[in-house]
Amino acid sequence: MARRHLARQVLALSRLNLRTLPARAGTAAVAVVGIGGVVAVLVAALSITEGFRAALTLSGRDDVGVILRGGSVDELSSGLPIEAVRHVLDAPGLPRDAQGVMASPELYVVVDVPKKGSGTPANVPLRGVGPGAFPIRGGFRMVQGRRFVPGLNEVIVGQGAAAQFEGLTVGSVVRFGGLPWTVTGIFADGGSVSESEIWTDATVLQGSYQRGTSYQSIRLRLPEAAEMEALRRHLAADPRFTLSLRTEREFLQGQSGVLVTGVRTIGILIALVMGVGAVFASLNTMYAAVAARSREIATLRAMGFQAPAVLVSVLAEALVLGLLGGCVGGALAFLAFNGFQASTLNFQSFSQITFAFTVTPALLALGVGYALVLGLLGGLLPGLKAARQVISQGLREL
Repeated sequence: MARRHLARQVLALSRLNLRTLPARAGTAAVAVVGIGGVVAVLVAALSITEGFRAALTLSGRDDVGVILRGGSVDELSSGLPIEAVRHVLDAPGLPRDAQGVMASPELYVVVDVPKKGSGTPANVPLRGVGPGAFPIRGGFRMVQGRRFVPGLNEVIVGQGAAAQFEGLTVGSVVRFGGLPWTVTGIFADGGSVSESEIWTDATVLQGSYQRGTSYQSIRLRLPEAAEMEALRRHLAADPRFTLSLRTEREFLQGQSGVLVTGVRTIGILIALVMGVGAVFASLNTMYAAVAARSREIATLRAMGFQAPAVLVSVLAEALVLGLLGGCVGGALAFLAFNGFQASTLNFQSFSQITFAFTVTPALLALGVGYALVLGLLGGLLPGLKAARQVISQGLREL
C-alpha cells in the first residue's frame, strides 16, 4: 500500500515538473544542447569506425580466400614466385568458370596521388590483377567507361578513390612509376575496400615496377567445405613454399583492427571529457529548477509528499532532458555525417582507404543511453538537495 502511495506521488510530481518545463526553457535548453553536443561528437567519432569496418571487414567474403607467403600479415610484406602461383592454381577441387580456375594472382604497389582540395600527396593502392579478379569480386561493376585492356598501360579506378583524389577521371592520363597510364573507367564493388584502389593488368604492372614474374597474393574462390582440407594439404605439400590461406573476411578483419581500436578509443575519451561539461550543464539546470521551486517543494512536503518522491521526480525531469539531448545529438550526427565520404591511412598497408561515415541504429541507441546517464548524473545532487530540504526553511523562501 505504501509503495502504491509513493508511486502515485512520484507520478504526480513528475507531471508537475514536466508541465513547468516551458517556463524554464532557457536553462533547460542549456542542458539539452550540452548533452546533445556530447552525443553528436560520440556518435560521429564512432561512425568513423563503423564506416571503416564496413569498408574492410563487412566487405570480406567467406567463400573467397587470400593466399600470402607464410608469416606475412599484409600484401606489402608478401612475395610469391611464379612457381608458387602455379602450384596453387594446380590444387584439386578449385572452382572453375569458362576462363579456367577462378583465381587472380595479384600485385600491390603504393603510388602518390594528390588529394582533392588540399593537393596533399596520398598513398593510393595500385593493384595488378588477373582476368579472374572480376568474377571473384561478386559486387564488381563498371559505373563509367570500360575495363582496361590487358597488356596496355591502362587503369580503372574505384569510385571511392575517384571521389577523393585528383586526376582520376575517365580519359585522364596519370603517371605512376615514371610511366603514363590512361584511366579508362570507374568501378564499384559494393562499398568494399576495392573502391579505394586503382586496378591494372598484373603483367603490365610487373614490368613497370621491375617485379619480374613475382606476385604478392592470390585471391581465389574457395572449394566446398568438404574439399578445404585437401586444398590445405596441397598448399603444404611442396617444401619450396610456405603459404598461408585465410578467408577474405579473416584477412580484412586483421587489416582493420588497429585503426578501429584507435578511433574508437579516441572517440570514447573525447566523449567522456565532454561529458563532464554536459553534467555540469545539467547540474546547473536542475539546481536552478530546485532553487526556483524551493517554496513549492516545501509546500508539497508539508502536504504529505515524501522525500523519495521529490528525489525521483527531479531525476525523472533530468532523464527527460537527457533523452531530449540524446535525440537532438543523434539526429545532428545522422544528418551531418551519415554517408559522408572520407579517406584515412590504413596502418597495415600504409595506403589510403576511402570509406563513408556510417551512423547505425546501434550507435544512435548508444548515444541516447549515454545521454540518459549524463542526465541522471546531473539530476542526482539537485534531487538530493530538494529531498533533504527543511520544510520550514523552504516555506520562508520568497
